[in-house]
Amino acid sequence: MPENVVKIGIMSKEDYKHRTIAIAKGKYVPRNDEPKIWFESLQSMAQVLNSENQKLLQLIMEKHPQSLKELEELTGRSSSNLSRTLNTMARYGIVELEKNQRKIVPRVKASDFQVEFGIGRRMH
Repeated sequence: MPENVVKIGIMSKEDYKHRTIAIAKGKYVPRNDEPKIWFESLQSMAQVLNSENQKLLQLIMEKHPQSLKELEELTGRSSSNLSRTLNTMARYGIVELEKNQRKIVPRVKASDFQVEFGIGRRMH
């Protein structure tokens, strides 16, 4: 299976808002090689991709749980903790939560990351 390397960008909320508006107005067209996932800071990225959550992603890829209940049993984490973590990862496009016969099946969409950021870089 080929590795799915996803670029992560770090950009302030204000700069991200300017970028989004410029894209919407047609003043800026993102390049294909630009990051697909954006975090406001290295700290926010570290919260989502901490070592515990990296192990969670690896476990999902290896064991292919067919429900959150099964994932809960595999990890020992509570369902509320797992739901919160997986929903956050889904917002960033790291996982997909597939609804299947009243069950939610977690799927890893991004397993390898390349981080890109610069100090003082602004997009208008």
